[in-house]
Amino acid sequence: MSTFASRSGFMPTLFAVMRKELRDISRDRRTLLLALLLGPLLYPVLMLGIGKLGENRAKTELEKVLEVPVIGAERAPNLVAFLATRGIKAVPPPKDLEAAIARQDVDVALSIDTDFDRHWREGNAAKIEIVADSTRRAADIPMARLRSALEGYRDQVGVLRLLARGIDPGITKPLAIGNRDLASAEAKRGAFAAALLPYLLILTSFLGGAYLIMDATAGERERQSLEPLLATPSARSSIVSGKIAAACTMGIASLLLTLLAFKLSAQFAGGSGQAIDVGFMAMGKMLLVLLPMLFIGTSLLTFLSATAKSMKEAQSHMMWLMLLPMVPSIMLMVNPLKEQLWQYAVPFLAQNQLLLKVIRAEAIPMQVWGVYLAAGFGLAAVLWFAAVQRYHQERLAISG
Repeated sequence: MSTFASRSGFMPTLFAVMRKELRDISRDRRTLLLALLLGPLLYPVLMLGIGKLGENRAKTELEKVLEVPVIGAERAPNLVAFLATRGIKAVPPPKDLEAAIARQDVDVALSIDTDFDRHWREGNAAKIEIVADSTRRAADIPMARLRSALEGYRDQVGVLRLLARGIDPGITKPLAIGNRDLASAEAKRGAFAAALLPYLLILTSFLGGAYLIMDATAGERERQSLEPLLATPSARSSIVSGKIAAACTMGIASLLLTLLAFKLSAQFAGGSGQAIDVGFMAMGKMLLVLLPMLFIGTSLLTFLSATAKSMKEAQSHMMWLMLLPMVPSIMLMVNPLKEQLWQYAVPFLAQNQLLLKVIRAEAIPMQVWGVYLAAGFGLAAVLWFAAVQRYHQERLAISG
């Protein structure tokens, strides 16, 4: 029997198996709704929620009066008065400042050296210390506010000292350093989306048809309903292809709903919500980027499920499979890579790089598309062939 032909024909069998699997999962409406709606609803809420919480925290921390315990406040009354004009109020320090910071009762404090007033009168550098635990995220904004105010006071006093001596303050700044940012408006707006969106979309495409394909192979094997299907004269390649096609249909539906949910939720959210507002053209590019990953993930899951004796054993693979899309994000955080053509042939890294380009509204050369699509669908074909070979093993129909 040829791999691509059978008595009933390759394509008719493929569509018959595909319809069967989709009909089977449609009967379990709760599972279907969870598979199609959980990601599309959860991911936008997650991203928008994180962005909104970050905005609210920053706004609250920057607008409220910051109370800072100051050790030796009496030694620098002018500094304390200046800090008050910046919304930073000096308060008496607790008896054990280090313990208070460890308990997070105090986020940041200021210690003024005992010889501060003497060094100040002599025109020397007077020592002060910012006291905080830099590993506490709650201390980030208070530390930045206090440091910025202290640097402002230092610069202001330095200028006054030079003027008092008849010296132009500009002499201490031989370079006037400016900043010309070449980042596009789209790239700036997409900076927040670039942190999470690629991982979420790659994960959705990679595992979008996971439940259906595991149930269609490992589940049917456990229920002993796979043997009658394999006993038909249909080619195993058409059976495998039908199951993969059904799972990919589910995956594409989930991806579409996810992208639409991001777009719709961004319309009703301000601030960071605009960072994930992508146009329909960009959504189309994202779908094209994620399509090979959908076939790669589904084909791999088909092979893994075919090697499992039960649904529980097949589901045990989900833990490490969910970690795979995180690899490029972690790698790029630790060691950013400059764009090279070979990157678009590496699974997960290629999708991450291309999605970043789409988010930043950058043009993607045809050469890059060619390498990416050839490598992606080539890997999917290899995994499909491995799954077909696994289906040719007769013990697949035997449970236990």
